[in-house]
Amino acid sequence: MACATGGRIEAIGLSWAATPDQPILENVSFSLAAGRCMGVLGANGAGKSTLLRLLYRYYRPGAGSVRLDGIDLATMPARQVARHIAAVLQEQPTDFALTVREIVALGRAPHRRGIASGGARDAQIVDEVLDRLDLHGFAPRAFGTLSGGEKQRVMVARALAQEPDVLILDEPTNHLDIRHQLEVLRLVRRLGVTVVTSLHDLNLATTLCDDVLILHRGRAIAFGPPEVALTSDTVSRAFSVTARLERLQPSDQPHFTFHLPEPERT
Repeated sequence: MACATGGRIEAIGLSWAATPDQPILENVSFSLAAGRCMGVLGANGAGKSTLLRLLYRYYRPGAGSVRLDGIDLATMPARQVARHIAAVLQEQPTDFALTVREIVALGRAPHRRGIASGGARDAQIVDEVLDRLDLHGFAPRAFGTLSGGEKQRVMVARALAQEPDVLILDEPTNHLDIRHQLEVLRLVRRLGVTVVTSLHDLNLATTLCDDVLILHRGRAIAFGPPEVALTSDTVSRAFSVTARLERLQPSDQPHFTFHLPEPERT
């Protein structure tokens, strides 16, 4: 399996609406350099999942474009997009008939011709991905017998078997306990591809992400490195809370605390 370096992904004036009078995302733009990890942050309903679906072309933009290394995704065949962009969603398959190896092998589908089964190269890539994520011992097991953290690793493995330039993760730590959260985040940091992930935990974002994009009611209100974009004022606005940025000692690690705003007195 080739060492991935990632691809540059850009959103240019990106908008999407469920109905003409119900805009979900409006005029969102950013440019993420190859190999960097970007966290998409915002309150529920801010447009995070919609943005991710546009980035892996599940949705077509109502306006604007998504570009990979300068090429508009709308001009690329679906199979070609799947060879370059992989997604790991919150919803996981529950088919007990599939083993871990079989699920990981599904990631090779975009590279096959017609209905041909995978050859020696596909088998080699699956083996390498299983090794990379320390899953070889799980290969013959039914997917449904795994823990939440193990399932998440398998789905990341399937995505990596696609040999993507960009990996999209929708809430990768959702429903995981602290240990499994740390395992998944450590894995993301060493993937070697461009990563876009939605997150709820701002404190995780400060340690995981090279850049963050903050959405508020479908619009981007900040983009850049966490130390620049994650200010108390911006976070307070995005989540409708009073946010306070502190520095943990002796590491100087940034840490947010939150309070509900005081009710207005009449």
